[in-house]
Amino acid sequence: MPSFIGAIDQGTSSSRFLVFDHEGKVVTFHQEEFEQHFPHAGWVEHDPMVILNSVLVCVEETMKKMKAMGYNPEDIKGVGITNQRETTLVWDSETGKPLHNAIVWSDTRTKDTVKKIVDAHPSKSNDCFRSITGLPVSTYFSAVKVNWLLHKVPAVKAAAEAGTLRIGTVDTWLIYNLTGGVNGGLFITDVTNASRTMFMDVNKLEWSDELCKAFGVSKTFLPEIVSSSEIYGEVATGSLKGVPISGCLGDQQAALVGQKCFNVGDVKNTYGTGCFMLMNTGNEAIQSTHGLLTTVAYQFGKGSKPYYALEGSIAVAGAAVRWLRDNLGIISGSHELDQLAAKVEDNGGVYFVTAFSGLFAPYWRSDARGAILGLTQYANKYHLARATYEATCFQTFAILKAMREDSGQEINVIKADGGLSKSQLCMQFQSDIAGVRVERPEMKETTALGAAFAAGLAVGFWKEESDLMGINNDHIYAFSPSMDRTIRDKQINDWERAVERSSGWLPREDSSSEDSE
Repeated sequence: MPSFIGAIDQGTSSSRFLVFDHEGKVVTFHQEEFEQHFPHAGWVEHDPMVILNSVLVCVEETMKKMKAMGYNPEDIKGVGITNQRETTLVWDSETGKPLHNAIVWSDTRTKDTVKKIVDAHPSKSNDCFRSITGLPVSTYFSAVKVNWLLHKVPAVKAAAEAGTLRIGTVDTWLIYNLTGGVNGGLFITDVTNASRTMFMDVNKLEWSDELCKAFGVSKTFLPEIVSSSEIYGEVATGSLKGVPISGCLGDQQAALVGQKCFNVGDVKNTYGTGCFMLMNTGNEAIQSTHGLLTTVAYQFGKGSKPYYALEGSIAVAGAAVRWLRDNLGIISGSHELDQLAAKVEDNGGVYFVTAFSGLFAPYWRSDARGAILGLTQYANKYHLARATYEATCFQTFAILKAMREDSGQEINVIKADGGLSKSQLCMQFQSDIAGVRVERPEMKETTALGAAFAAGLAVGFWKEESDLMGINNDHIYAFSPSMDRTIRDKQINDWERAVERSSGWLPREDSSSEDSE
């Protein structure tokens, strides 16, 4: 009988379980969307139990489909996990129950916490821990969210005082529960997710005493750090009981692996809810001086050398499409955005800065807010549709430029995946503005595929990295630059002017969002 690898893909708006064959093709899958919570302006939360249950439903529904196809659970040789990163969960070790909703990566309630942490450091700089973490102090990362929870939520403070507090990202929460929860569940996280918490020393791959002290956290509350590809334990219940969990990667690192960016200088960009560009920098952690993040890309096997990446993150990409659908009601789905955008040849002078949660790399302006500029009586919904796509492409170009400057590498190709990459119009504009070739594989499930690769390598489903290079190479769609250089330069300049006008909308010392708990 054939054998397979499973991949849990737990994202910002939905969870999925996919099954891959040896050629890296999707055999079947199931997806569940779940509710987003927005208690106050700038706050974004998920119910941890809803996240867990959505994953369990996806697994069971997928396995029903597998059974209908004539396959058995034991045909799945390993399971990999990939997840939304930085999203922070807290629970009690005695009950296994959450102490608060998960605070999502895009949540900006901690602006004042960031200021307090920075002001307490002698340097008074947001880069005060960059040499240790590769990250600036920002609302984005888990440590700031944990500090807020400890100060604002009595149940979290009480658990910390009792020594029963457990802190984790989504991967930790899922593995803990899948392997038994309070009944012996594993309390672990992989190096890629750990590198996004702002608790880990990115050079030593271990929790930092200095950082734990700065954010007021005992290391005993944090999970064990493991590699991205090894057999951690077995699923304890359900259809997959006894199947090894053998791979774990943060979603953007998983997409890097799924795109097979194993060479120094390889770049991938995932156009999802947010947009995330990573460049493989090899075994060297390059510290950015142009607003990028230094992160662990992957570590295949306990004790093996880690690979690092430079990363630029855009907070809002596909989320802007959802905003047009849910908040403005001008489209019924993403397919309609493409139809609208195609009705005009350009943006009509309209620029949409999608700074709903501030601006991430390379700008790092938490005081920015969304703005639509250049409106005239000529402008219409078709121009706004184009401008929505273009916002992501302009920000991607800014990140690409920063990567070139930080790394000294010439980047000629972007490997694209994610929901927005399905749009021919969007990918062509990306190529035009970035001035590079954009390649998109026909099979776009590269994030889940990366988790499957990590899990498969650990259990011998694939023997080594070279076995992966022939997978998902059929029907690569390529887009090459065709825009006139003068037009391109003018549009980039107009975009940067739009960014300047969106920044400073909120005073940097604004702390009103923190007083609402």
